[in-house]
Amino acid sequence: MKNSERFANLALAGLTLAPLVTKVEPNLNVILTACLTVYVGCYRSVKPTPPSETMSNEHALRFPLVGSAMLLSLFLLFKFLSKDLVNAVLTFYFFILGIIALSATILPAIKRFLPEDWNRNLIVWHFPYFRSLEVEFTRSQIVAAIPGTFFCAWYAAKKHWLANNILGLAFCIQGIEMLSLGSFKTGAILLGGLFIYDIFWVFFTPVMVSVAKSFDAPIKLLFPTADAARPFSMLGLGDIVIPGIFVALALRFDASRGKESQYFKSAFSGYTVGLILTIIVMNWFQAAQPALLYIVPAVIGFLAVHVLWNGEVKPLMEFDESKTAGATSSEDGSDAKSSQKEE
Repeated sequence: MKNSERFANLALAGLTLAPLVTKVEPNLNVILTACLTVYVGCYRSVKPTPPSETMSNEHALRFPLVGSAMLLSLFLLFKFLSKDLVNAVLTFYFFILGIIALSATILPAIKRFLPEDWNRNLIVWHFPYFRSLEVEFTRSQIVAAIPGTFFCAWYAAKKHWLANNILGLAFCIQGIEMLSLGSFKTGAILLGGLFIYDIFWVFFTPVMVSVAKSFDAPIKLLFPTADAARPFSMLGLGDIVIPGIFVALALRFDASRGKESQYFKSAFSGYTVGLILTIIVMNWFQAAQPALLYIVPAVIGFLAVHVLWNGEVKPLMEFDESKTAGATSSEDGSDAKSSQKEE
């Protein structure tokens, strides 16, 4: 881990805890937290093999439609069913997801202190009565899941804003680390579709804001304010993860060429500028803003200008992580042979 990565991790942890002991300006907190989360997630995504989940052009085209269907479904559930009942079901769902995300986030920090065979040897557990269904995990993952379980139990019991934020940050970091757009073309399709999605559901309907306020789950980060009428500022996790996986792709493109993180810097700068614009406009109009309206053009614009300036449009557009994944599959197979499975 580089010094910059270590500093980003420590800064993110400190900033998350800071409102407990001192007043932190919420707008600055939003910007710094989101940018540090993207930075941490991007560098965690740089591995010998590409992220495990790669998106295709078809998936990118369908994503805004699927997201719209889910958003509208949640809106109708909150409208026609008891909000307490819906949130109780969602709390259980996010309790399970939270354990998985939180344990995966802290695993790199603790596995260096555990025996090597705990990190490599897989345990295979078969579901009772459904022997064809199985789950694979290591002893290190079990160890990481122990604090994750206690933490999620605290979240479910208290719903404290700090617990909400830590789980939300874990979801963001894991999303950026594990998801891949595959290519910049797919990334442009996804960001373009969600650019329209965000504008429509925020500006032309009350659905997005209504669900965000009713949904008592870690799908948004909460930043304490001094305003009793509006105790928290909010930022949706999608405004971090969606642009974050595009910025991470730029970092892995730089890494694949063995060069300094030049295009990562331009994409990350675009994200920062877009987020700052969102905060400025939100405070100017005193109304909720679709963050992707400002972030998407900034991220793509900064990266496009940099690529055009360097005359490297072709290599960037030809970059495809799915091909890289195919080239490294044989290496993964040899690594798998060195590990053992226990049932």
